[in-house]
Amino acid sequence: MRVAIEAILDYDFAEPTDVLLAVEAASLPDQQVIAQSHIIDNAGPLTNKRGGSGVGRRTWTRTGTGRMVSTYRATVDVDRAPVDIAALPRSPLPSLPEEVLPFIWPSRYCEADRFVSFVCGHFPDLDGGALVKALVEWVHANLVYAPGSSNVATTAADTFVAQQGVCRDYAHLTAALIRSRDIPARLVSVYALGLDPPDFHAVVEVWLDGAWHIVDATGLAPVETMVRIAVGRDATDIAFMTIFGGATMNAQAINVTRV
Repeated sequence: MRVAIEAILDYDFAEPTDVLLAVEAASLPDQQVIAQSHIIDNAGPLTNKRGGSGVGRRTWTRTGTGRMVSTYRATVDVDRAPVDIAALPRSPLPSLPEEVLPFIWPSRYCEADRFVSFVCGHFPDLDGGALVKALVEWVHANLVYAPGSSNVATTAADTFVAQQGVCRDYAHLTAALIRSRDIPARLVSVYALGLDPPDFHAVVEVWLDGAWHIVDATGLAPVETMVRIAVGRDATDIAFMTIFGGATMNAQAINVTRV
């Protein structure tokens, strides 16, 4: 399937500021970038850096004072077959590649160690993909998608108690639950076809049977059509824009369509 992506970020800056952007679609075996362009008005030269875990790339720039508009457009071919997660075995811990190891441990927003008793007590007879599927379904069934119900400080434990949140909260809790049983899970920022309202979307990739597989407890878009942007331990690592100073958002628009 071929999708067209447009992401426009419109911000005001009171003074020149360093900005790190992660908006470009990653080139991966199951998603090929056919064409792309990234134009930033009122900013200095762009410096590209390899993304975390070697997925995609990030862009450094320094804004001028006043309005900055970042416009990213891409055409991407996505070829990702549906996968029966429940049928996949866990990968033995000694077999994990070095770059996968960080995703079995707790992180700032995914306090996996706090969920060991809950997962072992409620899902004692499940393991591997069957456990992952059950945990994703539990998050979907027990959380309410409620825009504005969380903030940048909200962690997986907070979401577990509040039982509500947005995509990043669903992803943090899903990843934390999965990691609590020593199965690698990482957060992923994606462009999602059919997401309503259109926006950057946060999901989870889980390492099963020697490969990464996307799961999404929100159920808001089909994983087979998602275009990965960046991956990391939690939302800190996959933010589409990190501003090293202050800024005011004027507008933000994401558009993903099937070509």
